[in-house]
Amino acid sequence: MNNYDDIINLPHHTSRRHPRMPAEMRAAQFAPFAALTGYDDVIHEAARYTESEVELSDNDRERLDQTVAEIRARIKEQPSATFTYFVPDELKAGGKYHTRNFRVKQLDEVKHLFVMTDDTRLHISHITDIQLD
Repeated sequence: MNNYDDIINLPHHTSRRHPRMPAEMRAAQFAPFAALTGYDDVIHEAARYTESEVELSDNDRERLDQTVAEIRARIKEQPSATFTYFVPDELKAGGKYHTRNFRVKQLDEVKHLFVMTDDTRLHISHITDIQLD
């Protein structure tokens, strides 16, 4: 005879007053007691993908400088152009590339940035490509 042979095959007790609680509801009782609050947020942030900013070659930089000069010459027309630019991430290293069409309102030579008609500001050092329309 083993230790629990006398009770191992007895039926599970079921209350006559209280119905059985579903497993989902039983698990939900313990949900508010997460041991590490904020841990999920940290894991999601670490898993979030960011790109590295690429360094332009001398040829690409020269071509970009020529396009900037063209825009400078046509600035009174508020030329339309498609910009590919890098936006640094505020929380971790890297960022994301965007491609968007703008109308250029101003070229700030002192701050080295473009000011668009919608007041978007793009720093020239983050621009990788400009296609004039």
